[in-house]
Amino acid sequence: MTAATHSTLFPRVPETADAVLDGLDPEQREVALALGGPVCVLAGAGTGKTRAITHRIAYGVRAGVLQPATVLAVTFTNRAAGEMRGRLRQLGAGGVQARTFHSAALRQLQFFWPKAVGGDLPRLLERKVQLVAEAAARCRIRLDRNELRDVTGEIEWAKVTQTVPADYPAVVAKALRDAPRDPAEIGQIYATYEQLKRDRSVIDFEDVLLLTVAILQDRHDIADQVRRQYQHFVVDEYQDVSPLQQRLLDLWLGDRDSLCVVGDASQTIYSFTGATPDHLLNFRTRHPGATVVRLVRDYRSTPQVVHLANGLLSQARGRAAEHRLELVSQRDPGPEPAYAEYADEPAEAEGTARRVRDLIAAGVPAGEIAVLYRINAQSEVYEQALADAGVPYQLRGAERFFERQEVREAGIALRGAARAGGNDSLLDGTEDLPAQVRAVLSTKGWTTEPPAGSGAVRDRWESLAALVRLAEDFARAKPGATLSDLVAELDERAAAQHAPTVQGVTLASLHAAKGLEWDAVFLVGLTEGMMPITYAKTDEQVEEERRLLYVGVTRARVHLALSWSLSRSPGGRPSRRPTRFLKGLRPGSGALATTVHGGGQGSVERGSAPARRRQRGPVRCRVCGATLTEAGAMKLMRCEDCPSDMDEGLYERLRDWRAERAGELGQPAYCVFTDKTLMAIAERVPATGGELASIAGVGTRKLNRFGADVLAICAGEEGGARAGED
Repeated sequence: MTAATHSTLFPRVPETADAVLDGLDPEQREVALALGGPVCVLAGAGTGKTRAITHRIAYGVRAGVLQPATVLAVTFTNRAAGEMRGRLRQLGAGGVQARTFHSAALRQLQFFWPKAVGGDLPRLLERKVQLVAEAAARCRIRLDRNELRDVTGEIEWAKVTQTVPADYPAVVAKALRDAPRDPAEIGQIYATYEQLKRDRSVIDFEDVLLLTVAILQDRHDIADQVRRQYQHFVVDEYQDVSPLQQRLLDLWLGDRDSLCVVGDASQTIYSFTGATPDHLLNFRTRHPGATVVRLVRDYRSTPQVVHLANGLLSQARGRAAEHRLELVSQRDPGPEPAYAEYADEPAEAEGTARRVRDLIAAGVPAGEIAVLYRINAQSEVYEQALADAGVPYQLRGAERFFERQEVREAGIALRGAARAGGNDSLLDGTEDLPAQVRAVLSTKGWTTEPPAGSGAVRDRWESLAALVRLAEDFARAKPGATLSDLVAELDERAAAQHAPTVQGVTLASLHAAKGLEWDAVFLVGLTEGMMPITYAKTDEQVEEERRLLYVGVTRARVHLALSWSLSRSPGGRPSRRPTRFLKGLRPGSGALATTVHGGGQGSVERGSAPARRRQRGPVRCRVCGATLTEAGAMKLMRCEDCPSDMDEGLYERLRDWRAERAGELGQPAYCVFTDKTLMAIAERVPATGGELASIAGVGTRKLNRFGADVLAICAGEEGGARAGED
């Protein structure tokens, strides 16, 4: 689903090539006019990069410089490719191919496989998780559901970085990558998975790229044929290109340089999949004569939102940060970003739902509001809160709009009514196209008022309502249009995956929100351990988390709210802290050391940590190195105020186990382990008895009595072997 935009849904096709350039700013015009390669467009968030490159292609086509069939535009999602095809069609350049890397490679592989290899292309494996699970079982390695997902992701990373199973452990060690299991075990599972695929004559999505690369490398005649077909290339989101995708792009290009790339190193958030900004940052080194255009005029966000976004990046470190683009808002001023602290997660969700409801009451459409979080598991509490508040919502990442059952059924009904024309009794008394559509869709569940509550019934209604609104917009843009015209428009949109907007608040992860925008954005759960996520250990991983928050901030046009909660559940210990990334930016968190473009008042920190006592012992904080003197801090091996990397799920499982054991023993829970000891266990996740014994509050007696249970829980086992009683 694309986010709503404020442009006309059905703009008039420009009459001439020069008319394609109308409305572009000077830098966007430079992009459009730079038809000779190579071209590198460094485009900040909200600066109109898609507009610039689609107008570049359309201008080249309309001016006769580019032949539509010889242009291949590649991007990373079907949604983005569909949006690009839709825009090109509206600009009069409908014959251009706009595809994902995988889609373009698969078409070529299907076409050339009989010639290059012979026979039919092996069947494409839709979901590799099941085969990875079987491979692990054959290796006698037990994986729980989360480990299975993570190991599958590691195999995908290995393949896109062109790492073979035998080399995986060494490559992981060299890359300082935090593998989810022992690298030797993952290498073994990876090798077995590849063997199972060969035995069953199936390939996965990564194989599509690998095999296409292999054919183009080995068969020069086929490579020449592809290069005759495609002579001009445009690559969107170039900061997300993997080494394998870059290799494929190089083979498509050959020794030519008719290439335009666009990207922003500050929006590199997919390194876990093998994406790297190095290709973007090194573009001028590889192509010394390249035209480089920087887009920094932000048309999306208010100066207040842009100020926060620039502030986030001003504190960034690393190579990507050295090439950051400082945005300059082109919009009128708006409200300042709002910050809110809550006692617990349910309170944060309820507070967010209330503020969403207030925005809707103030006139902001529900479809122009998003609630963004770090991981999908956070969505449930917000789904419930929005449903309780009577606010419609949609989960980002669900099936594509035109593939929904109700949309397919609606299309069949509209097509039948169009074919019947005046002979369809449903259309009796209808005066215009929108009325005809409403009459037809009323038989499929559409009503003038939405159904109460949430769930499948409401989702179905929202889909049908989106079609009704599309018909209304279509009729306004094309007076006199018939039902048959609308059906043809729907067919073209379905082919391009150019979906209308569903009017419901969007719930999405920050990763899923990339490329989208809304009038109002709520960034929730911004605590240490979630932002940055617990497993972001290295400086590079932490910086990627900062960029992820930057992406979230820059999704907002006008209203931006940032919030966090001090504990997970009501009554819980308020041990959480707001994310370090907002230090110096949110009120009361200290002054920002680096000057931010456009100015901004510094703030004085409120509620600072109390001064620590004189040094009394040798125990030091494992985070900041400060000397610890408080008993609780010494148990945790860190200052109370320092970021926690506690596994909260593990902590809750340990609490549940402790309550059960305390009940069996007839003792208070703290007699088994104190809260601080459980927190220390959940932070350090011991794997051996020695590691567990080193945690203050365990000791020999409790190790003998409870150690086996605790280690089993830490290992992710549902129930561990119960140690003998003493």
